[in-house]
Amino acid sequence: MQIKSIDFNLLSPQMIKKIAVVELTKADLYDNDGFPLEGGIMDPRLGVIDPGLRCRTCGLTMDACMGHFGYIELIRPVVHVLYAKLIYKLLKIICSSCSKLISTSATTQIKKCPHCSAEQLPIKFEKPYGFLEGETQLTNLQVRERFEKISDEDVKLLGIMGGRPEWLLITVFPVPPVLVRPSITLETGERSEDDLTHKLVDIVRINQRLRDNISIGAPDFIIGDLWELLQYHVATYFDNELSGIPAARHRSGRPLKTLADRLKSKEGRFRHNLAGKRVNFSARSVISPEPSISINEVGVPLIIAKELTVPVVVHEKNIDYVKSLILNVPHWPCVNYIIRPDGKKKKVTAENKEEILQEVGVGYTIERQMQNGDIVLFNRQPSLHRMSIMAHKVRVTPWRTMTLNPAVCPPYNADFDGDEMNIHVPQTEEARAEAKMLMLVEKHIRSPRFGGPIIGCVKDHISGLYSLTRKENSVSAKNAFNMLANIGIIQEDLKDKVRGKDIFSATMPKDLSVEFKTKAWKDPCKKEECERDDYMVIRNGKLIAGSVDSKAVGKESGKLIDIIERLYGSEEAAKFIDRTAALGIKYLDLVGFSLSIDDFGLSDEANQKIKAVIEKGEADVERLIQIHKEGKIEVLAGMSAEKSLEANILKVLSKVSEDAGRIIEPSFRENAVLTMATSGAVGSMTHITQLSGLVGQARILGERAQRGYTGRTLAHFAVGDLSPLAHGFIKNSFRSGLHPFEFFFDAMSGRESLMDKGLRTRHSGYLERRLMNALQDLKLGYDGTIRDNRGIIIQFVPGEDFIDPAKADWGKLDLRAIVQTVVK
Repeated sequence: MQIKSIDFNLLSPQMIKKIAVVELTKADLYDNDGFPLEGGIMDPRLGVIDPGLRCRTCGLTMDACMGHFGYIELIRPVVHVLYAKLIYKLLKIICSSCSKLISTSATTQIKKCPHCSAEQLPIKFEKPYGFLEGETQLTNLQVRERFEKISDEDVKLLGIMGGRPEWLLITVFPVPPVLVRPSITLETGERSEDDLTHKLVDIVRINQRLRDNISIGAPDFIIGDLWELLQYHVATYFDNELSGIPAARHRSGRPLKTLADRLKSKEGRFRHNLAGKRVNFSARSVISPEPSISINEVGVPLIIAKELTVPVVVHEKNIDYVKSLILNVPHWPCVNYIIRPDGKKKKVTAENKEEILQEVGVGYTIERQMQNGDIVLFNRQPSLHRMSIMAHKVRVTPWRTMTLNPAVCPPYNADFDGDEMNIHVPQTEEARAEAKMLMLVEKHIRSPRFGGPIIGCVKDHISGLYSLTRKENSVSAKNAFNMLANIGIIQEDLKDKVRGKDIFSATMPKDLSVEFKTKAWKDPCKKEECERDDYMVIRNGKLIAGSVDSKAVGKESGKLIDIIERLYGSEEAAKFIDRTAALGIKYLDLVGFSLSIDDFGLSDEANQKIKAVIEKGEADVERLIQIHKEGKIEVLAGMSAEKSLEANILKVLSKVSEDAGRIIEPSFRENAVLTMATSGAVGSMTHITQLSGLVGQARILGERAQRGYTGRTLAHFAVGDLSPLAHGFIKNSFRSGLHPFEFFFDAMSGRESLMDKGLRTRHSGYLERRLMNALQDLKLGYDGTIRDNRGIIIQFVPGEDFIDPAKADWGKLDLRAIVQTVVK
């Protein structure tokens, strides 16, 4: 039998009784011997949770019995709190007298029933489950009586989840099976009951008290209080975080975790247990950098390698290898478990290894410890794009952290400030082959977002390569040999002095020829001025001119990586990244690379020039303010006079920072700071300007600081003061130190960017989650169409242009490559 559809409907009291196996009337759970009481909330007919016992309804054991429902007959109806708003809307659109529909909208107030002419008093909703008609409180009985009078024709028009509206008020309360709310036995031997069981006991107890008080004719206020208490317990059973009423609590003061809490939020059933769950054969640890391993590798701590296992089926060709692993127990690498052909599993220990050695044979499966070269999946949360999970080859290390090459950080958006990452070990040959062919890091060098390399040299890699290949830089033959040998290249015919450019050339394919502008290129330059080192020329694998910078080998812009990946394939590109990254680090190891506060110092002459620029800027601002006060300021299009003044002041102060940058650039001495900025490794001339010259104007929402006290930013300034200092202009540098006012304004603009980053991350993460949920069922069919899980065509052509951005030339269609492919 095939299920065609699932409907979610309201349950009628008759249906609840039909699916239930017993009515529950006792508030006690167990008898004196500790057995569940019949008619109690843990009645044995609801299922069993103790091994060895059989269910009294179906006769099955704990493993096979799924449990059975019971029910509680409520003496008075109570509002289903999750439908309270729906009940409120229904009360507003039906007549209070004849219960016929008087409106199709709950927002319009009808004063007289068109059917029976009865006056209609306004209905108010009192959270979480109260209803006022005029000034009178409606009882649940009155609400239910009104709903019972609604005709079947009107109910069809209302379309209330395939049920009658009176079912929104509970008269028969369903009790879930014991398996949904199992009790646990503590170390003391006492039973600890589930929170749902506590609530159900409260409901039975109060319901019984209410029944007894009604039967003896107790005063209305006592019955009303007990009824209200019953409503409270039923409401908090469904949702214990309702506004307007206190949460039901355990004796310890802890709020009870009831139905809604189990389903909603990050810790609920859907997100915690269904959408994402704990899995076997995985590990998690802090990550740290290891520049000496390949981008395709991940360093796995020995402690993890010993715990995670790879299944190996024993056959004639590997039985000797398997036995050698068993003999090696308990040392790494060895076997943790063997699985017999009948499926039984046995742990291998130093004591029983000889016995297992005799037993193991063809058809057995061993679970061996992880070894070097095994394929694993490496993932960093949040997984926002395809490259958030990639396959790596294992390199077992003695450390406690998982290590990876810093060049692979960009696709994971990882850094080493405490980030943690996950490893997953594929358990079948098919999964391992698929991971190796489709998910290996080298297959994802080119990003599907922009079509260029997302993996490339970063930070010190670029600084080292830039320093090595700068101008006519050279190293001794011994050092050159050692550097190349360290990256797997052996060159014996080296002269006394080897040019840095020649050392770098050894990492490139021998027939590669290419020319392009480097990061230092400025448009007035001429290509012929190669000595300027701002135009890269490579002929037959030799670097003739140009310094290697972020434009050549960096992430997102690495022209060489892009060309090598396209012409020679991803394997060659991965080898090139591995070698160049390691070469950059090795060179910095050789020559040393450090900076101090003095490296940001400027000459007295440069400081005087910057001071003069600042003074001129302040004078220009004063002049603009004076012109504004005289009413002669030029009003810009679409702006008021005040806004025009602010725009002009901002323009002047921005120019101060630009002019200071022009003074600093030629006067800044050649050091590690300048190397990092000019090579594109990290930072820029703007950062150097702020550190050495002046910080400049602090901007809040793109403007000068305006908010604070009435008419001024801080109490220290006069009302209406428009001077640069009073609105966040910082004329000191970070090296010289900021004035207290400047520090405050800098903190204001810093807070803005901090908040902005937090909000952006949250919004983009949520948007990505929604996109993934919307697109998770789409797949590319063998006929080239994109279809959903029903087989319905969504697109006839993938992306509607047949271009895979991850294989395209920066997102453009490479017609030559297509023609060559077709010809082949």
